[in-house]
Amino acid sequence: MLIRLKAKLAEARARLARAESQLHQAAGHSLVNQFTLNDFAERSLQLQGRMAARSLPRGERIKDLSEVEFRVYSQWGEDGIIEWLVAHVPVPNTRFIEFGVETFREANCRFLMHNRNWKGFVIDGSEANMNILRAQSYFWMYDLSAKSSFVTAENIDALITEAGFAGPLGILSIDVDGNDYWIWRAIQSVQPAIVICEVNPILGDTRAVTVPYDPGFTRFAAHFSGLYFGASIGALRHLAKSKGYSFVGTSASGINAFFVRDDLATFVLKLIEEPRAFPSRHRDSRDQNGALSFAGGSERFKLIADLQVVDVQTGQALRLGDIEQPYSDAWLD
Repeated sequence: MLIRLKAKLAEARARLARAESQLHQAAGHSLVNQFTLNDFAERSLQLQGRMAARSLPRGERIKDLSEVEFRVYSQWGEDGIIEWLVAHVPVPNTRFIEFGVETFREANCRFLMHNRNWKGFVIDGSEANMNILRAQSYFWMYDLSAKSSFVTAENIDALITEAGFAGPLGILSIDVDGNDYWIWRAIQSVQPAIVICEVNPILGDTRAVTVPYDPGFTRFAAHFSGLYFGASIGALRHLAKSKGYSFVGTSASGINAFFVRDDLATFVLKLIEEPRAFPSRHRDSRDQNGALSFAGGSERFKLIADLQVVDVQTGQALRLGDIEQPYSDAWLD
């Protein structure tokens, strides 16, 4: 009896071992299949992006930058705008700097790297985000440098210089949801041909205003809604002019503004009928519990009307709500 029980136990263990082996094999096959599907989807996405890039008008007049938008890795339509610009602007080299990229999964310059093999330097305040980026296959497939640092007006030039990116540059992309104006103003280490800077359209288009400088500024700590950050399009255009850059337009979302160095701007300005700044319609406001509240239109402005901004043309600090007409008639329409 004991012998038969031992034999049955051994047989049960063998069956269990075979079942575990089959499960491991199935899991392995599932992972391989998932990787294959993801890789196929990525290749397909990039191929469609290349087809879209080749279909862009070359040397032809366009009404505004919205006509050349398409999205591969950018949040909105910046991939197409960038492709159109680098096809017409004689950039000094194929290098870019982009900061505020999180994991670089969604970024302005990623498609540029894949499609045109540009060399890049990206910065984000989270080491965890940078570690996720470094684990991606495209990190070794391309010449991409990644640095974890909270970017401020005081350290940005040192970060760029230490990474070996000082000097002439193809594209500089700024998106930190806060001190964007002040950081661009502080940068002296590079001379980019093209600058992309995030705008906060909620601040309006009639005054050149920005949030006051605070080196520790974070968007949701500044106000629960997440709507109080960055600079108006007027402030960025004022800064760009002082630095020798021409405004060439924004994306249709109104989120990113594009500028080209004055000595190169004629190559694209002659092709754009209207270097237009668009208002925004996004509704990503939060309530005091951190949940999306979907405030839209002028209701977004009212949420932050009691907060202070700086008029960069006069240096005057004022309450945002004291601006009598923050939006032009064109934007209101």
